[in-house]
Amino acid sequence: MKHILHGAALAASLIAAAIPAGAQNERPGAKLKFDLPPSAELTYTVKASSHGIPLSGNGTITWQQGGGKYTLVTEARSGMFGKVLEYRSEGTVDAWGLAPDTYYEKRMRKGAGTTTFRRDQKVIDLADSDNTVPINGGEQDRSSAAWQLAAIARAAPQKFVPGSEWRFYVVGRRNADTWSFKVVGTETVKTGAGDVKAVHFSKAPPKGKGQQVDLWLAPSLEWYPVRLVFMEEDGDSFEQLLDKVAKK
Repeated sequence: MKHILHGAALAASLIAAAIPAGAQNERPGAKLKFDLPPSAELTYTVKASSHGIPLSGNGTITWQQGGGKYTLVTEARSGMFGKVLEYRSEGTVDAWGLAPDTYYEKRMRKGAGTTTFRRDQKVIDLADSDNTVPINGGEQDRSSAAWQLAAIARAAPQKFVPGSEWRFYVVGRRNADTWSFKVVGTETVKTGAGDVKAVHFSKAPPKGKGQQVDLWLAPSLEWYPVRLVFMEEDGDSFEQLLDKVAKK
């Protein structure tokens, strides 16, 4: 179950500010135009497999932005265990896009932790490490990342063509990494809101080891995430499929 919940941590989350192709290990180096999606509450159906045991439930992502600030809250529940995770990203909007101040994470059977972006000191205090990460601009947390990607796509949808790659710097509880997402193509996703055309992004695990992440963002639905799938090395999986959207 812990692998599934680790995957869920990334469901509400994925990306940050893009850096040039061919610079996979570099930090973000360029500001891109962005257009934040409207505030909304999204409801998802959750399916998972842990050690071969199927699990099911539901989840929500509550996204609010306005007045130069944003709040992003992700929750998931299982019929068997109740609330199994909660993630909260809060911050402001700067020249890069979303600028997190805090990232809170709580998973079942795990203690809560908060990663803090100390912008006055230009460092990030990790929740589960004594190390700090320098702030250069454009850093995202694992909840804000997908919404930063959506904001960039809304501003320049013509650039999100099959084969294009988008590299981002993402901060979690223990570390920060540059991730690379490739546009697979446009696909039809069957959601609770009907069939939706969505752009499929895929993040392969580094050197073939680790977690595979697939994300579908729907241009017709403000580029909201309509499907997210996470596959672990041991075969465990976690999937979120959009049920409905309520704009605020």
